[in-house]
Amino acid sequence: MSGTDDALYERLVAFVGRSAASAGTGKDPVNLPMIRHWCEAMGDTHPAYEGSDAVAPPTMLQAWTMGGLSGHTARSSAYEELFALLDGAGYTSVVATDCEQEYLRPLRPGDEIGFDTVIESVSERKTTKLGTGHFVTTRTDVRAGGELAGTHRFRILKYAPAARPSRKPAARRPRPVVNRDNAGFWEGVAGHRLLVQRCGDCAELRFPWLPGCNACGSREWDTVEASGEGTVYSYVVMHHPSFPAFDPPYAVGLIELAEGVRMISNVVGVPYDKVRIGMPVRLEFLRVDEELELPVFRAGGED
Repeated sequence: MSGTDDALYERLVAFVGRSAASAGTGKDPVNLPMIRHWCEAMGDTHPAYEGSDAVAPPTMLQAWTMGGLSGHTARSSAYEELFALLDGAGYTSVVATDCEQEYLRPLRPGDEIGFDTVIESVSERKTTKLGTGHFVTTRTDVRAGGELAGTHRFRILKYAPAARPSRKPAARRPRPVVNRDNAGFWEGVAGHRLLVQRCGDCAELRFPWLPGCNACGSREWDTVEASGEGTVYSYVVMHHPSFPAFDPPYAVGLIELAEGVRMISNVVGVPYDKVRIGMPVRLEFLRVDEELELPVFRAGGED
């Protein structure tokens, strides 16, 4: 690093160990409605997450500490000061890179949540494909009734975007991974049929294709052909990062089929910023090159 970089890094590491949130409290106790919404969104039907003896899914650990749009009064100024310092040095872009959670005890409905967050580390300057910047890691200790229930480490990269190379000829989309567990699905796509697995014992429908039923564990199954009707259950608009053969921004939807299962695919037929939750869509097959055809969902029209 240059002398200027050394001086900046010394200022950055001075934030390590400082509190980003102190004596924070969850805005709601652990509760069944929130657990139900989470499980529905994730498609998780595990019986441990419902009923009178329910526990919260462990991966909801961070959810109980979130402040929502109004934020948390327990937040300190250290994190904002650190970001302002990075912004002033030209590292104005941010991307989340990874998180790491440790679970020490299950959370149950009624648990009151408390937490403290500390700035755990700031890396030296790193150069990535996105650009050059610093990784910042925070650690949140989550407590239930004063007892440590888990920790959540969250890492972001604050960076100065790298110059974009000149546009290359359009690349081919990645090929799907076809194996013995999902070959039947892709055979259906080749015949313009969207096939959904059905358990041979409990008749539970499942998607994506799996070797066993996630409801009863049976390995017996057959298929039903989806009607092609569906609605947008949720969606994201992809801006970054860019991938070869994709031209952002574009909408990626979680589509709820009329049969009740959900699948991820592109929403076409309307501009990306016109996609809405609840929008009716219809299956069609898009040929993206001479070898590859994919199921996508066309919206009926703009709002």
